[in-house]
Amino acid sequence: MKLGRFRIGMRTIKSSLAVMICILLFHFFNRGEAMIAALAAVFSLRQDMPTTLSFARSRVLGNIIGGVAALLYLFIQNLMPQSFLVELLFVPLTVALVIVLSDGINNHAGIISAIATLLLISLNPLGDRSFAFAFQRILDTFIGTLVAVSLNYFIPLTTNKNE
Repeated sequence: MKLGRFRIGMRTIKSSLAVMICILLFHFFNRGEAMIAALAAVFSLRQDMPTTLSFARSRVLGNIIGGVAALLYLFIQNLMPQSFLVELLFVPLTVALVIVLSDGINNHAGIISAIATLLLISLNPLGDRSFAFAFQRILDTFIGTLVAVSLNYFIPLTTNKNE
């Protein structure tokens, strides 16, 4: 649908629907805020099913790498008494480790999601840096990615690749 220079394409509709589904799921299952899942859904949603599956795979793998790295960081932080110094030294070191590992296994498309997961968990502004928080944030990303893949599976694809 076009309104002058502006158009509402299938990707726009799917992105909005993905956010709506994430909000509904989180509301009905009492999971709290749907922000991470909604972001994951929009980031994972691509122009066609093969591209969505490829990006979802990279995103999920990146999420696992970032989540495991964050858990490793939390473990180290809990062992050391100087929390700020540990954060100052180990978070950047862990970022480098995540990049090197992702590059080494050819998961270049998942590097940003791996780092985002790592930083979201390790530098959580709410101060909840527990292992349970880490697992919940990883699960939120899986939920959003699954919503994106499901939408591209169930809603017919558009022939316009410029969306």
